[in-house]
Amino acid sequence: MASQELKLETAATILKLLGDKTRLAMVKIMSENECCVCEFVDLFQMSQPAVSQHLRKLRDIGLVKERRNGQWIYYSLNAAYPFRSFVLQVIQGLPSQQYRIEELEAQGKRISCDS
Repeated sequence: MASQELKLETAATILKLLGDKTRLAMVKIMSENECCVCEFVDLFQMSQPAVSQHLRKLRDIGLVKERRNGQWIYYSLNAAYPFRSFVLQVIQGLPSQQYRIEELEAQGKRISCDS
């Protein structure tokens, strides 16, 4: 599986975080794309503080990492997360969320953070 043994408590913590529909969708999206907070705001029609709270919870366990580019913060799955393979197994059966990214691109909102 991974370099560390997955303990029941750790699995429960991960599954509890992924038990939230929004966080689950975010993780699926980040398994396919790096995204800016503003993109998640548009994707989920949520306030920036609400999106940031979801991302903070995922970042706090090390599942996602952030990259700053000026004032923008981009999030992606952390390749070094010791239980990444477990998370990928959990989300592998979920439908791709790529259509959401394509909708953002069609609306001209996908690149809005790069300026």
